Amino acid sequence: MPHPPQAPPAFTPGGPVFAPRFTEPRDRPRGPYARLFQTPGARAFTAGNLLARLPMGMFSVSAVIMISGSRGSYALAGAVVAAGLAATALVAPWTARLTDRHGQARIAVPATVLAVLGSLALVVCVRLDAPSWTLFAAYAATATTPNTGGMSRARWAHLLRGDPAALHTANSFEQAADELCFMLGPVLAAVLCSALFPEAGTLTGAALLLTGVVVFAAQRATEPPATGRRSGGRSPLRTPGMPALLAVFLATGVVFGALEVSTLAHLDSGWAGALLGLQAVGSCAAGLLYGTVRAARDLPERLMLCLAAMTALMFLPLLAARTGSVPLLALALLAAGAATAPTMVTGVTLVQRLTPRGGLNEGMTLAVTAILGGIAAGAATAGRLAEHPGPVYGYAVPAMAAAVACALAALAKARKAL
Repeated sequence: MPHPPQAPPAFTPGGPVFAPRFTEPRDRPRGPYARLFQTPGARAFTAGNLLARLPMGMFSVSAVIMISGSRGSYALAGAVVAAGLAATALVAPWTARLTDRHGQARIAVPATVLAVLGSLALVVCVRLDAPSWTLFAAYAATATTPNTGGMSRARWAHLLRGDPAALHTANSFEQAADELCFMLGPVLAAVLCSALFPEAGTLTGAALLLTGVVVFAAQRATEPPATGRRSGGRSPLRTPGMPALLAVFLATGVVFGALEVSTLAHLDSGWAGALLGLQAVGSCAAGLLYGTVRAARDLPERLMLCLAAMTALMFLPLLAARTGSVPLLALALLAAGAATAPTMVTGVTLVQRLTPRGGLNEGMTLAVTAILGGIAAGAATAGRLAEHPGPVYGYAVPAMAAAVACALAALAKARKAL
């Protein structure tokens, strides 16, 4: 064991004495993210959660490739995935409520096992050429997949309660992690399904999900305490301000879904994936940068400013698409992506503030459910516009949806609902 450096001898009546010289540690964390991960247990649960979160961007792409390749129908593949998303929107809040009541480890692991069995059943049904209805049933079984991102944010909110600056940094990191996983997940799925065999993406995703959730759930020291069967406890949905905030999330989800479909329809080539990846890069970078900023404004006002900036920047892809220039569209999507992460970080922080402590997992999941509903609506609306008037017109949907989200936030603040 190294000994502390010693000072020169000090002469006292009893003789020379050597006193240790204590110096400031040189490895003190400097930045907010370095300080964040000095929190005991943070690195371990984050590693498990990232491993579990990566497959979230893999499953839908893998299912489309696997089903369309076997049945020769993209319509069937898309319908199966859409039915699975609808089932998730219905089941996820109940899974989150059970998680709040009984603890993350006790609920997340068995829920993940059920979801993995659903994925394996889908593979078997495809391989055996089972009737189409079995594909819907198998993929719907994956709806029990726990909201790993929400559980991670709930842990941060529990660990960093009383430290809003650190919680802001944690939420920014989580948003950047979301963007990174949803950017890498589809790419990994496509590579596995094409390089190995069509079922490789689903099988790999299931293995990663189960492993990550087990590692995450094993970190019991950082887990928020279970509330048990709360007497008189109310759902976060009934908390004042939460319905208004979920409406903002719903409109924001429309932005995400419409922007993705519009880009795919406008380019109709391999460049579409690259440009969507660039959008995710912009959001990831902006999220990490936003985590280092200590904004002085209150959260509702900050949310309005973020939504106003997102509204302005969402008009850039529309203008760039009208020119027909792919480089200009790439720059526009990069700029538009940079507006989404700060908006989501601020919104999630508001969810954490409005949600009762015993319902953090449910509150996070309700926000995700609202976003998923918006993504579905935005994708459908932009797809219809892209087919009939033309692909460029689909880019009007995210701009309009961002304006609606901004108006909803302003109205809620004016009525003191936020």
